[in-house]
Amino acid sequence: CSAQELFHLKDSHESAMRENEDTISRRLGATNKTCLHLVIATLVVFLVFALATIMVLVVQRTAPDPATEGIAKAIRTGNTSEDYLRILLNVPTKRAAAYMRVSNPANSSKLSLVKKGICEAIDCKSEELVIREQGVYLIFCHLNFCFPGCSSSPIDLRIDLLVNGKVTRQTLFTWCSSETCQEKTFKTLFQLHLTHLRAKDRISVTLDHPEFLNDIWIPNDNVLGVLRYN
Repeated sequence: CSAQELFHLKDSHESAMRENEDTISRRLGATNKTCLHLVIATLVVFLVFALATIMVLVVQRTAPDPATEGIAKAIRTGNTSEDYLRILLNVPTKRAAAYMRVSNPANSSKLSLVKKGICEAIDCKSEELVIREQGVYLIFCHLNFCFPGCSSSPIDLRIDLLVNGKVTRQTLFTWCSSETCQEKTFKTLFQLHLTHLRAKDRISVTLDHPEFLNDIWIPNDNVLGVLRYN
């Protein structure tokens, strides 16, 4: 080969090598850009996840804990006659309501009404509440019991809610003494009955064991109430 041909071959070889180097460089650059984009996207996802986790933890730490909320603010539990009286005074009624204390009768299973409480548009007799106007009424009875000592056999305590002498609602409780029986045992029972009543209907409560009614420790929490709804 002549010197000119050798020069052309050398020049062509060098040009091909430069083209290959440029192609490889472009491919490497594109690959590096793709990897960089993937890395950036992954970092963004992790950052968003970390921020969301931090926000959840902050909300959980600042939200009030139901288990400890009662330490800062006392929470009343249980139903007492004062709670029922407060509800009774705030419920919209047609000015027909009764809220009377009941006591242990002398020679009868029917509880006696004590002249202490609320009695509006309802006749409050010695043992009965008498309705004056017909309508839908809510009847409720809250009674406390005391079982002194230990019993050798179970005691069935039944509360009967009567309308015109007929049982309309019953509550049954069986008290059983155990090996760890204490000197006194207390129990609270509550009855609710929503019904339509007519004028002159009579409401009363009877107990099969009135001797267990707690008239000594908390006598004012034994109540019979009637409320007429709008």
